[in-house]
Amino acid sequence: MRIGFVGLGVMGAPMAGHLVRARHDVVVFNRTRDRAVRWAGEHAGSLADSPAAAADGADAVCTIVGNDDDVRAVVDGEAGVFATLPDDALLIDHTTTSAVLARELAIRHRRFVDAPVSGGQAGAEQGQLTIMCGGADDDYERARGVMSAYAKATTHIGPAGHGQLAKMANQLCIAGIVQGLAEALHFTMRAGVDPHLVIAAISQGAAGSWQMTNRAETMIEGRYDFGFAVDWMRKDLGYTLAEAQRCGARLELAALVDGFYAEVQAGGGGRWDTSSLLTRLEP
Repeated sequence: MRIGFVGLGVMGAPMAGHLVRARHDVVVFNRTRDRAVRWAGEHAGSLADSPAAAADGADAVCTIVGNDDDVRAVVDGEAGVFATLPDDALLIDHTTTSAVLARELAIRHRRFVDAPVSGGQAGAEQGQLTIMCGGADDDYERARGVMSAYAKATTHIGPAGHGQLAKMANQLCIAGIVQGLAEALHFTMRAGVDPHLVIAAISQGAAGSWQMTNRAETMIEGRYDFGFAVDWMRKDLGYTLAEAQRCGARLELAALVDGFYAEVQAGGGGRWDTSSLLTRLEP
């Protein structure tokens, strides 16, 4: 397939690389051109001067940028994806956005799939992402052929917007688990118990989680200069809390943890990994 790919950040760059390795004809655009040039030096893809140029004649276009405004910036206007995207081409948005935007894009382009990802930079680099999808059945099936290059699992949740709603549920779980892990580590250290031994013991039981396996040791060491940034988690929780207000869901824990992340941001930790919740307990 000829695939336009817009957004070459820590997630998008390896995802686009997997598409090249899967023998697709990939044309990329990135707002910071130097990053696109570096990507082209590592892969056999082509560079585009605008999102519109990346979408021109494409069978599918994948976007993965920052937020709702960033998505609108790359799809709208004379240089945007919609200016040249063929009517029968797929638009696959991997950005974590509001469900409102996903529904809007589905109205504006008849072959649209909202497909937020989970798995972080490591998952993108290893081609092991988990992807939650919203859209029509046949569009999802077509999109799955593209996403198989970088996904270990894709699930069709429902119509447009439902992929984003599933990603919101994912972020709710992560926020609660990380806060619980932070409090557990804080408690053990204040109680004079060896946190390394505690984690070794409880990670093998019902308390075990991906966060405990992959983040507990770095939290104990006070290392947070990696991973999924607090700024991005607050963006995601903002969309989630707004959606909850619209549908009448009660998200007391999420609102509480969002406030804790605001404290981390205020202390200069906006780019730290989400596991930095411990810093407000162990300054």
